[in-house]
Amino acid sequence: MTIWKTVGVVVEGDHINVSGVNPWNHEWKKSEQELVQLPHPSHPHQMHTMEVYEIETAGRYILFAAGELSANVWGFYVPA
Repeated sequence: MTIWKTVGVVVEGDHINVSGVNPWNHEWKKSEQELVQLPHPSHPHQMHTMEVYEIETAGRYILFAAGELSANVWGFYVPA
């Protein structure tokens, strides 16, 4: 079981640094990992289902979970 840590929450398309890259500037590929249930960063009692994605860039793979927390507001998480 992977433990996840919060990277942040942004409006869709706004800059966020996920392991050194802005995911909005890359193609996301769904990982073979199952969906994960993660808490809303500001409201930990609210659990949200997140897809796990991979980005390939500069010869490395970046794994992260992301999902829409509310209309056009996205939460991002990385393995701890």
